[in-house]
Amino acid sequence: MHTHTKTLSLAVLAAAATTVVVAEDAPKSSWETSANANLGLSSGNSKNFIVNSGILSVKKWDRNELTGTADVNYGQTTTFAPNGAHTAIVESKTTTAQSYGAGLQYNRLVWEDRGYFLAKGDARQDKVAGVDHRFTLAPGLGYYLIREKAMELKAEVGPGFVFEKLKGLPEKNYVTLRVAEAFKWNITEHARLFQDLEYLPQIDRFGNYVANASVKVEADITTSLALNITLRDTYRSKPAPYDVLPVVFRKKNDLTLTAGVTYKF
Repeated sequence: MHTHTKTLSLAVLAAAATTVVVAEDAPKSSWETSANANLGLSSGNSKNFIVNSGILSVKKWDRNELTGTADVNYGQTTTFAPNGAHTAIVESKTTTAQSYGAGLQYNRLVWEDRGYFLAKGDARQDKVAGVDHRFTLAPGLGYYLIREKAMELKAEVGPGFVFEKLKGLPEKNYVTLRVAEAFKWNITEHARLFQDLEYLPQIDRFGNYVANASVKVEADITTSLALNITLRDTYRSKPAPYDVLPVVFRKKNDLTLTAGVTYKF
């Protein structure tokens, strides 16, 4: 299974990038890349630690747009309680977040510099949510509803193909619909707001769906360094079960709020 997972992950990302290979030759252009690191700590009668980091790279040339992303999230809580004999304090550690993801999307502008064809692939694992792996391939159409220097708003729609393994359940592959939007607003010359939403229902069972959303506010400190506050939410209508009997399912919603720094290079 481990080998199968790796192979499928590579296949997903390679499929999303295939369109780039067949695109017409274009002059080289520099990538716009930013990396962020967010950290949260608390101590006392309990200790809480959460860290997440990610990278975003964008390349635009002629009528082409290529975007790559990757992220890692980890959290741990430590609690203290007396042992059974009340002779010592025992430390107990619980992993509260452990997820990894990567994605690649290619857009080809085809009319009025607003409409585009897209090919998207992403892979994700979330151990706490019981997601052993989830790979998504999603071709589609997109359109820039607003495309100005200070503001961008785009919408995307198309079919999707999901390869998913939830902990305690057999592997499941199915066709989904993908509907998404993304918004960027340059509030001032040194402050920006980003927002996105993605909805992926199973095409023959709309009650089974995943919705992803995020909002980020970013303010420059220097030309290459910025502070950010990020709110992320993932909602899974049919979550994975715990390994207990009778079966109890995990919570449907995972929400995180973090603050940190972004480095642009």
